Amino acid sequence: MLENKDYVAVSAKTAVDEGLRQYMLKVYNYMAGGLCLTALVAYLIAHTSLLHAFFNINEAGQAVGMSALGWLMLIAPFIMIFAFGWVIMRGSIAQVQGVFWGFAAVMGASLAPIVLMYTGASVTRIFLITAAMFGGMSLYGYTTKKDLTAMGSFMTMGLWGIIIASIVNIFMKSPGLYYALSFLTVIVFTGLTAFDTQRIRQMYYEADGGDTVTRKAIAGALALYMDFINMFIALLNLFGERR
Repeated sequence: MLENKDYVAVSAKTAVDEGLRQYMLKVYNYMAGGLCLTALVAYLIAHTSLLHAFFNINEAGQAVGMSALGWLMLIAPFIMIFAFGWVIMRGSIAQVQGVFWGFAAVMGASLAPIVLMYTGASVTRIFLITAAMFGGMSLYGYTTKKDLTAMGSFMTMGLWGIIIASIVNIFMKSPGLYYALSFLTVIVFTGLTAFDTQRIRQMYYEADGGDTVTRKAIAGALALYMDFINMFIALLNLFGERR
């Protein structure tokens, strides 16, 4: 039979494991909800009359350029991602949730031009490939005993390199560099998926209150959401079939 102190230790570990499981489930639920909202908004804009509000349409019914609202939606995610850090620390839970769902919706609007460039079958196929890659790497990050901090730091440096090279390529307009950057983006965000998952797991503490757990879960969900979206866009650039 277990001694009293052993029983207490086992009970505490079980409580932590159950709390961690619920916490991670909340992270993935927020992330999945965000992706669904993003997909819905992108689909509605691309396949309904909302298209006219975001794009300039020619006589043949084709989108030939973005409207002022379209450009605003393209820029808005970059502004909101910086605002999220302030809200997560100082805002109420309702405000944190509102910014997260708002960001997911705005991201859907900004992805509509990309969705329009590729066939529906291609978008679906790349989404499923991204989901499989993301799921595998997130599972690895959750279960591995290896510290992924060094890999995460390396991937973060690689991300900054990609951002700088992408800005340079705006002026160079090199197709070769464009595809090379897409390939590197897949590698970087694949690695960051595992690192972020491990970091999100390590952020959990049994003593966290309900509000703190929710804030951490939403912040973690946003990190994984961005990993998924960037992997998806890069894979679409590499293997998507254009209309």
